[in-house]
Amino acid sequence: MAFISRTLHVANPIVDLRALKDRNFALGCFFSFVTGIGLFATIYLTPLFLGRVRGYSALDIGLAVFSTGVFQIMAIPLYAFLANRMDLRWIMMIGLGLFAVSMWEFSPITHDWGAGELMLPQALRGIAQQLAVPPAVTLTLGGLAPARLKHASGLFNLMRNLGGAIGIAACATILNDRTNLHFTRLAEHLNSRNEAMNQWLAQVGGNLANLGQSGDVGVTASLRQLWLLTYREAQTQTYGDTFLMIGVCFVIATAMVPLMRKVQPPAAPSADGH
Repeated sequence: MAFISRTLHVANPIVDLRALKDRNFALGCFFSFVTGIGLFATIYLTPLFLGRVRGYSALDIGLAVFSTGVFQIMAIPLYAFLANRMDLRWIMMIGLGLFAVSMWEFSPITHDWGAGELMLPQALRGIAQQLAVPPAVTLTLGGLAPARLKHASGLFNLMRNLGGAIGIAACATILNDRTNLHFTRLAEHLNSRNEAMNQWLAQVGGNLANLGQSGDVGVTASLRQLWLLTYREAQTQTYGDTFLMIGVCFVIATAMVPLMRKVQPPAAPSADGH
């Protein structure tokens, strides 16, 4: 409270909260926050999935995820073309909407997804980033007075970083809690009445016996394999849940874009001014 009170009353605050009185700036900070969630949380989730579930090396992970940057670069000419012909609000709406679609495409993820399966959602995400971020900057800061622009731009960028930090922390919490939930639900079906499980254990036990692991050692090893398989599936379902929750954030943001005012380009100086 003391921080907010000081920023509202001193002449040159470090963080100028008074800029939030401008509707475009307040909404732009919200969009920056949501975009930060999308940018940083997905960068956190995708390599984590490939490393933990697929067992990819650092090089394999890099090769699998670099397509996002490639498609973002390829979308630069598209943004330049649209920016000269469309209202920036609608371009940003397309970008945020594409981000939501990308998260929807991520949500049915399975344990065997690799670079090929990730190509489409990552391509959509790369294009979405290019269409969402630049117009958000122009719409948010373009209507502010030059005297407030310096401090307001700092707050705008802070919101993106804050969204990324909170988004990553929230995703880590979701991964922990939802993995436990999915594991418990899957484990409820793993009992002696489950014929498919009994057949699977018998098959794995036979394979282990051929390798010299019979008796109690073989049973323990079979149950260990069952636990790992169940945990892998629980993790995979949780990643799908997390991507879907990020998508919900972008659906909300997309619906709020029409609330922004159109930013008029700066007026050219008149002849009388010379």
